[in-house]
Amino acid sequence: AVVSTQSTGYFIQTNLSSAMEIVPKDLNNIRACMMCSLLKNIDQFLVDGCDNCDQWLNMRNNRDRVMDCTSPNYEGMIALTNPEESWVARWQRIRAFTRGMYAVSVMGKLPSYIQRELERQGIKFKSRDLGI
Repeated sequence: AVVSTQSTGYFIQTNLSSAMEIVPKDLNNIRACMMCSLLKNIDQFLVDGCDNCDQWLNMRNNRDRVMDCTSPNYEGMIALTNPEESWVARWQRIRAFTRGMYAVSVMGKLPSYIQRELERQGIKFKSRDLGI
């Protein structure tokens, strides 16, 4: 799909079909990834894992891992369609992530055993809980 902005006169090419696969299918059982704040329902995390973090968090087909690495408690929603150009994406530290719906703040933190796994892989976990 091509989206036109009248005020600036330029066109933005987007792939809406791939973005729509990431958007939560319904508003029941929405959870936020505690590492990147991507919003999906439980079934989407189980089937696809986290589109940004699954290489480290391994949530795909693992319900316990989905429950440990995501939170049902979050504030706000951001619809991220153009991460490279978005000042909101820069402010939220989600600029390098895939298109989708993101929480502004995610309450909770990863269990310590998962944080240790990440450290062994050279990844430093930074909480997305703005209330801390």
